[in-house]
Amino acid sequence: MIGRVSGLEENLPAVRARIDAAARAAGRDPSSVALLAVSKTWPAADVRALATLGQRDFGENRVQELLPKAAELADLPLRWHVIGQLQRNKAAAVVRLGAVVHSVDRLSLAQVLDRGGQEAGRPVEVLLQVDLGGAPGDTAPRGGADPSAVPELADAVAGSPGLRLRGLMAVAPRGADPAPAFARLAALAARVRADHPEAVELSAGMSGDLEAAVAAGATVVRVGTALFGDRPLISG
Repeated sequence: MIGRVSGLEENLPAVRARIDAAARAAGRDPSSVALLAVSKTWPAADVRALATLGQRDFGENRVQELLPKAAELADLPLRWHVIGQLQRNKAAAVVRLGAVVHSVDRLSLAQVLDRGGQEAGRPVEVLLQVDLGGAPGDTAPRGGADPSAVPELADAVAGSPGLRLRGLMAVAPRGADPAPAFARLAALAARVRADHPEAVELSAGMSGDLEAAVAAGATVVRVGTALFGDRPLISG
């Protein structure tokens, strides 16, 4: 465990240094880019170790992994984010946890979250996931709404009393230069903000492409491997 903590102590400032350098290179204030630590597949002990170093925001892909991990770490002031595809039957649990949902990609999911937020008396903070397409030969879609459908979805979310529209999220296509995709995302984000000024967040960029995302205006980068290392294999 000592070696594990030592590795995190080295990785966290290294990642933050990359973010700061990318922001300065883009003429931006480094404080305008937040780090979301992607803890999927990693045990609660690793999240706790990173939290002792000051990290507060953590992202999970699967609700069935998120819930027990959050329960084990309930003594810590953490903020959880759902960054994977969310099934409607898992929405109520996410609402109870107070997690931020980065992957709203369809009206039916927004409606379920809206009902949950109204029942809880606390709006659910959401980002709309945008499909940036795939590289040639990519058979594993990243998910998200078609860009042409995003403005209408944003209108619906912004008009829902149980939701709070925070912005957009996307994943760059595999095996391709991420810059053009992030540029398209930034243009769409500007269009959404013109109609909904509160939608200021742009969640984009991961361990391998965070510099390109920050250059395009990302306000949140989702980093897992550069913090925790190569992910362990899990079943299920």
